[in-house]
Amino acid sequence: MTTTTEHTYGYADLPRLMGLMTGDEKHGPAATSTLDALWVLYDRVLRVTPERADDPARDRFLLSKGHGPMAYYAVLAAKGFLPVEWLEGFGAYDSPLGHHPDRVLVPGAEIGSGSLGHGLPIAVGTALGLKARGLTEPRVWVLVGDAEMDEGSNHEAVAYAGPAGLEQLHALVIDNASASYARPGGIAARFEAAGWSTETVDGRDHDALHTAFTAPHPGRPRVVVARVEPKEFSGEPKSK
Repeated sequence: MTTTTEHTYGYADLPRLMGLMTGDEKHGPAATSTLDALWVLYDRVLRVTPERADDPARDRFLLSKGHGPMAYYAVLAAKGFLPVEWLEGFGAYDSPLGHHPDRVLVPGAEIGSGSLGHGLPIAVGTALGLKARGLTEPRVWVLVGDAEMDEGSNHEAVAYAGPAGLEQLHALVIDNASASYARPGGIAARFEAAGWSTETVDGRDHDALHTAFTAPHPGRPRVVVARVEPKEFSGEPKSK
């Protein structure tokens, strides 16, 4: 499952890597909205590498916002989880890089995603499973979209995780103003009401993201809401 790369890629290479992926169903705005947060996580926060992709002590990252995974694939390629050459086949019949990530086919992917509202509940279960196994060091991160928070399964997960004190659990909500329903006080207020540690930051500011990602939150799960430019719709459903 491990893959290596001889070239060292940085943040500046990501637009070019994303540019290798062509074809229909790219969901470009869904991808670019996550790019900076994904990079900061994989470059500066997550304790996982291609060599440790199966290590029980690794951090887990779950992509719930599975539509438009181009940024995710580009970051995985830049970090050596998968060959850069795979990017050019994105979405092809015989490519492992589908329009929604498949954990069986994509090195480094923890879950198959694309069905909205599944990632956060799975992350809650993952955190509970690690705790039951006595693995208290690995952290669980899940990335969801603001529109995805309309799903009732996410509200149930939020309501459970706070009182349960799942300190290993971290949620990252990408807010590009695509949600159908407004929330009094904003997205973070929903989590805060359930006992989560919360912070809302500029989703393009790498230092602000890193500070928010690494802030201590003893005894509570943590959510970071990353605000990016509003999504411009062109006939694309808001649920994406």
